[in-house]
Amino acid sequence: MENYLQELNTNQRKAVVQIDGASMVIAGAGSGKTRVLTYKIAHLLKNGVKPFNILALTFTNKASKVMRGRIDKIARGYQSKNLWMGTFHSVFSRILRAEADKIHFPQNFTIYDTADSKSLVRSIIKDLNLDKDIYKVGTVQNRISSLKNNFITPEGYNNHPELLQTDTKAQRTEFGRVYQQYVQRCFKSGAMDFDDLLLNTYKILEDFPDVMYKYQNIFKYILVDEYQDTNHIQYLIIKKLAALNENICVVGDDAQSIYAFRGANIKNILNFKIDYPDYQLYKLEQNYRSTQNIVDTANSLIKHNEKQIEKNVWTENKKGEDIIICQSATDNDEGRLVANTINGLLEEENYNNFAILYRTNAQSRALEEALRKMGVPYKIYGGISFYQRKEIKDLLSYCRMAINPKDEEALKRTINYPARGIGSTSLQKLISAANDNNITIWEVISEIEKYNIKVNNGTKIKLSEYVTLIKSFESESQKKDAYYLVEQITKSSGLYTLFVSDKTPEGVSRFDNIQELLNGIKDFTENYNGEESPILSEFMKDVSLLTDNDNEKEEDFNKVTLMTIHASKGLEFPYVFVVGMEEGLFPSQMSGNSQSDLEEERRLFYVAITRAEKRLFLSYANIRFKWGQYIDSDASRFLEELDQKYVSKKNFTKTQTEERFPTKIFAKTKQKTFNNYPQKGFKKTKSNNTIPINKSDLSKLKSGQIVKHEKFGTGRILNITGDGVNKKATVFFNGIGQKQLLLKFARLEILK
Repeated sequence: MENYLQELNTNQRKAVVQIDGASMVIAGAGSGKTRVLTYKIAHLLKNGVKPFNILALTFTNKASKVMRGRIDKIARGYQSKNLWMGTFHSVFSRILRAEADKIHFPQNFTIYDTADSKSLVRSIIKDLNLDKDIYKVGTVQNRISSLKNNFITPEGYNNHPELLQTDTKAQRTEFGRVYQQYVQRCFKSGAMDFDDLLLNTYKILEDFPDVMYKYQNIFKYILVDEYQDTNHIQYLIIKKLAALNENICVVGDDAQSIYAFRGANIKNILNFKIDYPDYQLYKLEQNYRSTQNIVDTANSLIKHNEKQIEKNVWTENKKGEDIIICQSATDNDEGRLVANTINGLLEEENYNNFAILYRTNAQSRALEEALRKMGVPYKIYGGISFYQRKEIKDLLSYCRMAINPKDEEALKRTINYPARGIGSTSLQKLISAANDNNITIWEVISEIEKYNIKVNNGTKIKLSEYVTLIKSFESESQKKDAYYLVEQITKSSGLYTLFVSDKTPEGVSRFDNIQELLNGIKDFTENYNGEESPILSEFMKDVSLLTDNDNEKEEDFNKVTLMTIHASKGLEFPYVFVVGMEEGLFPSQMSGNSQSDLEEERRLFYVAITRAEKRLFLSYANIRFKWGQYIDSDASRFLEELDQKYVSKKNFTKTQTEERFPTKIFAKTKQKTFNNYPQKGFKKTKSNNTIPINKSDLSKLKSGQIVKHEKFGTGRILNITGDGVNKKATVFFNGIGQKQLLLKFARLEILK
């Protein structure tokens, strides 16, 4: 693609062609940020920079995968696979595996995900006989994470009067012991948690100047995506790596800095000019995503923030429709309002063009209930990750044991699953012996006679068989490819028999998930192009860093998306509903503590607005069900901050919502229909021709079509199953509900 620079606008091109020196690209929402980052890397490659001299850091695996694919198209033959590209955690874990011996970790260390970390914290609290109501697992884990990201070790904590006083007031006087044991047991298990991947990378660069100099020379060009989301330790690592060459390009938008609760520091992007005084600033201000009204509405909101880099986002897109603000009587009414509006707009759109955004996960209940009643398929974005499902964690724990038998969390998960007669009492004796002797549980069971564990001979035999099983996996782990070994582990461990024998719907689903994992490992093995052979340790390197976004299934595509606003960042949808626009909810009640907290809430609303391409709907309820009772609510102050010339408002009283919601507000007749919302721009699309269906032309029927039945009236096809004369359709009929029809007898008419 020789003319790739011609595909960029003037400001994008200027940012891309600067090769040497420091630069910051402030990219407004929908302005082509990813395109600039992608083309800049391609431009570096085309200008002679070696791929292994480029470090590109992203915040999601999906982003790096998309960028790598685009780079391959633009810069064919330049081996993008050799780029140091990926998330902070994946790139830094790669560095750590090469340098692990410097901090006395094994090269094949295990990465503990959040669930593993919580499990370890839970075990420590239990072992120390602490009150689990005072030492709540989530609170303790978050506190450990916060301390690590502020470079406070257990020793540093014990010498920090303010921290000690805080925990004394909270009755957590033993927190120091919990933290100390957590660190020790991770080290003993040859495991690092997510925070350790950052902390230990910094530690190696700080304590070993020769290692730092080595990577400074490797990473001659550094590019960082979403720079406004970096935390303090990420900032320090980037600064160290860039110190020699100062060829650093950061891309981001201060107006979309919304992760302070995770430690993100907006000062990193605001103070870039101080760190690199000779930097070049490029502003991407043209929005390619949204209508003019949406862009102008977002601008009118964010101008109320004091701390920001000045920019003027604009678009050449059409003006578009007004932003609709709806007031409902209750949160349940709000849910019905949203569901009915989606159904009305579906005459021209697919389900996957709609997103419902909310401030907190708890708000999804009323929305889900309304969508189910209306027969609208939906998915909760950010629900349980594929890799967090129990059956997947169980199998992957066996895989972890094959690579690192010292892994305490994997051992506890596998030692009696499937059940092999090693009970919780016996396991607790093993854990106690390991802690008393400052060794791993694996070392205890490998030499059980040496440590005089008081368990019966039957249990000793079972433990011996378990050790033999794991050792057999371990001996094969460096010889066999990943797929062959995991297939053997699945069968030899007893997991295959366990899953295949469970014929319940849940059991079938679990078995399907195991098959899906094996398919993924098969694909990895067959398409592996790394330097090593495709053994299990290569596959497992980044598994703990994957998220649900990396494994979205095809059947999830045509569904309405429900998610928190935080989870929506980086995504876009033609139609967006932002619900719960109420004081105390959005902005959050917690944001009243400071001006900076309130400004972050406003940036969060800015992110929500700018996810929309065509239409934006904002809603709030007069009464919301909270803490077991109905609470009166006031409209969010943010709604008043919007320039009212871009907004149309509609109020629904309790009487209107209960008696007239399905008739007068959304429908032209007294029967419930799939009509559109009657605000400006919502025009009913009439179908002049209906298509009668009989048993000879069933192929014309598809999911999503509006159809008419002689008895049940108008409805929408949700899905079609079966073949030939046995083909069936599940149809949601207005005012009646869901029906399954044998199509050869149904005699449906297609209305649209």
